[in-house]
Amino acid sequence: MENSKIFRPDPDLRLMDQVRQVLRYHHYAYRTEQTYCDWIKRYIRYHGGKTHPLKMGKKEIEAFLSHLAVQKNVAAATQRQALNAIVFLYKKVLDIPVDENLEPVRAKRQPRPPVVMSQREVLIVLEYMRGLHLLMAKLLYGSGLRLMECIRLRVRDLDFDRKLIYVRAAKGGKDRTTLFPESLHPLLKLQIKGVEKLHQQDLVDGFGEVYLPHALARKYPNAAKSFGWQYVFPSKKRSKDPRSGKTRRHHVLESGLQKAVKAAVNKAGLTKPVGCHTFRHSFATHLLENGVNIRVVQELMGHASVKTTEIYTHVMEKDITVVQSPLDKLL
Repeated sequence: MENSKIFRPDPDLRLMDQVRQVLRYHHYAYRTEQTYCDWIKRYIRYHGGKTHPLKMGKKEIEAFLSHLAVQKNVAAATQRQALNAIVFLYKKVLDIPVDENLEPVRAKRQPRPPVVMSQREVLIVLEYMRGLHLLMAKLLYGSGLRLMECIRLRVRDLDFDRKLIYVRAAKGGKDRTTLFPESLHPLLKLQIKGVEKLHQQDLVDGFGEVYLPHALARKYPNAAKSFGWQYVFPSKKRSKDPRSGKTRRHHVLESGLQKAVKAAVNKAGLTKPVGCHTFRHSFATHLLENGVNIRVVQELMGHASVKTTEIYTHVMEKDITVVQSPLDKLL
């Protein structure tokens, strides 16, 4: 994601504007920009809000990170995210090396088995969903997609002939392919027809551009208006891009699907904490229960290590009645 070139922000800008300038130069996602800026502000506020980071260092960074672990009781991943934001501030914006031997109180890693629905529970939850949200939930479960991977699908990512979905720049910036349930083909073909009609109207109205990653936008300047790059689940209204200022049609907000899933879970009477990501956990677990090789599941999930995929073996339904006692083998 990061550009290896050294970039110096405009010294006349306020600190947070410098942070945004450098983040955008390195093509960080807008959500990452918001998250990093939030952590940097919290770091400064924790130390009184008046001391510039230039006058702070190892001691202050350790104090803030320890505060998150001890007083705020944040997860290890959250503490790591805060550290990444602060390191970015010092290294990339202020051009100050950060002591690699930071020793804050570490947030405790508390590995928990993933929440998984049975196939019957998946069916019940889906029965309480309707329309576009139902289609999206079926994709989460049928393809093992993360929430934002589903929301950000482009028309060109759906391969009907090979029954594959191409997931671009997923977690960690990696691409992968996953299953494209044949039962969803008719509904998605209908959805794409609607997207095409909407796109044609946008073009007539003088719009029709969609956001593209910076490298692609430079390499293919006309691609932003091509149909293949349009979102499969576009927003009902056009909106102004907060960075470029261009008016585009973005994808739908993830909050709509999250609320729909929560409502369906409540109606289904499930007491376990089920959310959108639970469909992905269930996808992996059910594949393993059906005898799919764990290495194949690893590829479909996009896990860098098979150890990550192995967590699903702990929540699989196991029939211990088919296991023979070692005593019986002796007799």
